[in-house]
Amino acid sequence: MQLNIIDSKKQVEVSDVIFGREFCGDLVHQVVTSYRNAGRAGTKAQKSRSDVTGTTKKFKKQKGGGARHGDYRAPIFVGGGVTFAARPRSFEQKINRKMYRGAISAILSELLRQDRLKIVESFDLEAPKTKLLAAKVEQMGTGRTLVVTEAGTDSLFLAARNLHNVAIVDVAGMSPVDLVGCDHVIMCLDSVKKVEEWLA
Repeated sequence: MQLNIIDSKKQVEVSDVIFGREFCGDLVHQVVTSYRNAGRAGTKAQKSRSDVTGTTKKFKKQKGGGARHGDYRAPIFVGGGVTFAARPRSFEQKINRKMYRGAISAILSELLRQDRLKIVESFDLEAPKTKLLAAKVEQMGTGRTLVVTEAGTDSLFLAARNLHNVAIVDVAGMSPVDLVGCDHVIMCLDSVKKVEEWLA
């Protein structure tokens, strides 16, 4: 498969297996959900009636006084335990390597079919100016933009700090959530080659 390079007459040869894969919504959804769940802390905790402090002494007689109660630690009382109290737990879902790589490939292929994936030879700035980066990104399209480059300089990262809709990452930092959530993806040639090595 031949892909055009923006602002150049050259083309780059890429693998059909990686950039021409059929989109599988179920696989992408499962991988994205797993990735987001792995970032959850899972530290929520509440006290049940066995965890709260207080005496276990029965404070009233069993019969003749209305409702029957054992102690004040019951959930019905203020300061008592919580019914079905939450416990710390892990939200992690197992996703094997083949599924993860397949989902990344399916997302990149779909972005390419929708003309939301742009290939450039290089992407850098002469000076760390936000205005320069904003103008350069706007030429590719408006909206949330993800720039994938392996040769990004400090000028590029500094210029992107004040743009909430532009993110600069390398191939190792590219996640399925970032790819799904952006309107446009700009990839440099070195990133394309590295993605092919990774997903091959």
